[in-house]
Amino acid sequence: MHGTTWRTSPREFGVVVERHVRIPMPDGVELDADIYRPDAEGAFPALLGIHAYDSAMQSIPSRPQAMTGANASAEAGDPYFYARRGYVHAIVNARGTGASGGSYSHYGPQDVEDGVAVVEWLARQEWCTGGVGMFGVSYFSVVAKQIAARNPPPLKAVFAPFGYTDFYRDKFYHGGILARTFLTSWSKHLAGVRVTGWSRVNLGDEEYERRLAGLRKDPDITAVPVLAAALAEPDSGPNPLIVDVLMNPLDGPYWHERNPDLGAIEVPIVLGACWGMYGLHLPGEFRAWDRVSAPKKLIVGPPIYLDRPVYQYAEQSLRWFDHWLKDNDTGYLDEPSVQLFLPGGGGSWLDSESWPLPETRWHSFFLHSDGLLSEHEFWPYEGATSYQDNRHNERGAITFTTPPLVERTEIAGPATLTVHAATTDDELLLFVSLWAVDPDDSRRPLTRGWLRGTLRQVDEAASTPWLREHTYTTPEPVVPGEVHRYEVTLAPTAYAFTPGQRIQIQVSSSDTETEGTFLDLIAQGHLLRQEPSWVSVLHDSDHPSELSLPVISGNRIGTYLSGGVPTPSPAGQTPGRDGW
Repeated sequence: MHGTTWRTSPREFGVVVERHVRIPMPDGVELDADIYRPDAEGAFPALLGIHAYDSAMQSIPSRPQAMTGANASAEAGDPYFYARRGYVHAIVNARGTGASGGSYSHYGPQDVEDGVAVVEWLARQEWCTGGVGMFGVSYFSVVAKQIAARNPPPLKAVFAPFGYTDFYRDKFYHGGILARTFLTSWSKHLAGVRVTGWSRVNLGDEEYERRLAGLRKDPDITAVPVLAAALAEPDSGPNPLIVDVLMNPLDGPYWHERNPDLGAIEVPIVLGACWGMYGLHLPGEFRAWDRVSAPKKLIVGPPIYLDRPVYQYAEQSLRWFDHWLKDNDTGYLDEPSVQLFLPGGGGSWLDSESWPLPETRWHSFFLHSDGLLSEHEFWPYEGATSYQDNRHNERGAITFTTPPLVERTEIAGPATLTVHAATTDDELLLFVSLWAVDPDDSRRPLTRGWLRGTLRQVDEAASTPWLREHTYTTPEPVVPGEVHRYEVTLAPTAYAFTPGQRIQIQVSSSDTETEGTFLDLIAQGHLLRQEPSWVSVLHDSDHPSELSLPVISGNRIGTYLSGGVPTPSPAGQTPGRDGW
């Protein structure tokens, strides 16, 4: 790649591959690495990726395809691409996975210590200039942020999009609700994993057995066969990891020691994701953008994730690494800091220096009777809209939809749904989704939000008017038959609605609707209630249930309950004579 005043490192080297290189850790455990080097004398900057998957998958010579469950773990990027352009690329299995020694701790402190040691080991090798970068998505991205927060001196740059930054909120407990399908499917991808369970070590025998017995009696959990099987054999294979997640349903020490200290990162870093990964990576990347003070860029692409093996960001990452590791000014720093793709209406890009976008205006859309979503406040005695959540009968949902839009309306940012609701149960699971509805009534999901009713307490100190944060530490009772107020934050999204389309919000206590894409499936599959219930969402002047939507362009006057279609002239009538 090149511009009018710059060019990236040319493709000029052959590649030497060293398989199963053993990298010693301070405690004597050895990590297994595949190392790709330029076939030339001299020293080169090194790039590092750390993962817990099959090592052969990371450099598989295959034509890229859309991500599926089978190829999802091919996240390292193309090591031959970097080696041919003058970089050493090391891809390393985490402790306790693949051919690496030791016991896996699920991104625990020991894994981070290992990562720092690998960075320092690379810098000491005769074929390395002493400068190290980190690249990769998902698992690779999370580890890169953890290590960057430690700021090892040889680490000069990170290009690590698509990584969750809060293990509780982003990965396993959306709104305090267990993402059980992701937990069980992801753990199966860990290569030859040997896990030492955190809970067995840190809770003590008595508390561990008490929690284990409680989980084995929980009807919501035991209704899922794979979870019940893990609880029956808690020390087998990846089961200690599954048990740790189940034993820590509130935010606390298990999660805190894994979350990267984003504010401590001093290493230049590129962040980002795509709008389709709202169920895993996207919220964490915006969190990182907010907290990282080092030189940074943020790029959010179309809602299609990345092909596997990953290659889409190769050229951009090369520009970044050339700047920080080779003193080659590729012009990257002169470009906008925030680059966002705007889906809908043909698609376009938005450039900015800040997030949320400074032009954002959060509009209130109120939930009305008859499924109406409108900026107009309430009419007298509008009442409530109800649905049943009953595994024996129907897991229902209710929707609220705007009239057809009369102008192009663009949204970008997080949204919040405030609902006043009552249930017959002593728990309420809220699954909220935002949809774009076409004139033919077909629809597509844009984003989702989740909230467990007993964990509705808002962390005001951590919240902003546009992004409501919850503590997830102190359960509050959901009293059957009483109305409680819930604030559900939806993951950030962006979309350009065109005239004739409608905006729709859906409220349910399940997420069993047919998914549209593999990315939608990642955001679904949560633990559901086995106790049948009726749920009523109130919407009147005393219970103003409303959606706060981030509008960046359009909708200046608002939607029209008439649909925006002028009343036709009555046939045969004239002004004045017929009283109009």
